[in-house]
Amino acid sequence: MGIFETRTGEGTGESVLMREPSFLGALLRRGASVVAVTPQELPPEASDPEPLPALRRLGALASTDAGAQPDPLLIRATRYAVLLPLSSRVFVLAVIWLWFVISFGTGASLLVTAIAWIGILTSLVSVIWVLRVPDRSGRFTRALLAADAVFAFGACVVACLGVPPALYWPAGWVTFVYLTGAVALWTIVHGVPAGLALALLGIATQVVTLWAGHPSQSSPMTVADAVAWAGMLMALILAVLALVLIGLGTRLAFAVGIRLGQTTERARSERMLHDTVLQALEAIAMSGAGDDIDPRGQLLRVRHAARAQATELRRGLGAEQAPDGLAAELAALAVEMARDGLRAELAISDMGDDRLSEVRRVAVRDAAREALRNTIKHSGTKEVVVRMEERDGGVAVITRDHGAGYDENARPAGFGVSESMKARLTEVGGWCRIESWPGRGTRVTLWVPR
Repeated sequence: MGIFETRTGEGTGESVLMREPSFLGALLRRGASVVAVTPQELPPEASDPEPLPALRRLGALASTDAGAQPDPLLIRATRYAVLLPLSSRVFVLAVIWLWFVISFGTGASLLVTAIAWIGILTSLVSVIWVLRVPDRSGRFTRALLAADAVFAFGACVVACLGVPPALYWPAGWVTFVYLTGAVALWTIVHGVPAGLALALLGIATQVVTLWAGHPSQSSPMTVADAVAWAGMLMALILAVLALVLIGLGTRLAFAVGIRLGQTTERARSERMLHDTVLQALEAIAMSGAGDDIDPRGQLLRVRHAARAQATELRRGLGAEQAPDGLAAELAALAVEMARDGLRAELAISDMGDDRLSEVRRVAVRDAAREALRNTIKHSGTKEVVVRMEERDGGVAVITRDHGAGYDENARPAGFGVSESMKARLTEVGGWCRIESWPGRGTRVTLWVPR
């Protein structure tokens, strides 16, 4: 849980991560800490949305690289893998103790009751500790795991010495359950070699203590050996299956997340380019009546447009502080449109607070920019009214012009309408409604929740 092996580079004194041949191999050898390694690159089969044979997809996930840098958040999250064996041990210990009490009475062996409830309470405390304490270094986790194993073996010895011979066999189930839980914990946290070593040691302990505490059986070694081997190996196998499922499931989630993230980032980049560079180039390419008469003025207009779009690009790249509130964004947008000859009249209602989250503010701003750009390109008018108001528990921005308009049903949806406006608002929980009438202009309503 957050524990990674390192080695020192020769001549450098620097500590570097040891690379593993495959993710599955590293997972089985080192345990759940490998899940915290974020893959740098994944094969196409890992996240292919098309149906693939399960073995092919799992094989692609298992063969991915496990030598990348671990993520600090995921290092802490891998600790949650121990919740399954801890919770299972609490439940099974309670059931075994209840069976023992019903079968032999509460006074049969107070020692068995003490061992059972110490095991239940320590497991519950461990669950609470995992959920509440970060333990970034993993030092306390290692100490608790060692203490858990010591208690598991110590309980076997104490039960062997303190429980009456007639009750040792049923009482041994309590210590046996706790010991198999320790095997599962060590397998998930430290890997299969550590779990296998603890299982072999547990088998030897169970065989010796069961045989020593049950001499009246004709062949106690055979019974003890069968129970110990079956139980310990079952705990080991289940822990390995849980570890593999957690590891491959997490890696599959990484693959899907990376694919969706790349798709989203590509769409965001296309929108930013459409709303900045493409719009600037179209504005620069637009001819005016005074271009031949005043070429110097045309050059100044081109420079102003280029400067404005450079500012927008910096803002999109996060290099410039955004204005304070949506009203300030719309005011800056009106100034930007004025450079291209569009007079935008702002009507801001008294809203008290128009500070939306950044993603919603940016979505409304860019959608409003696209609406105003469409006014410049298609309406045939140089005037537009931009109104911002509270509506239905959110913020609405309405642009209204009295230009040429169009028949919305007859006009195919272009990129600007379907992607740059409606899609971006849908992504943040809002909506966009476009109403246009031939000869009477266009109204665009943008709405996002607070």
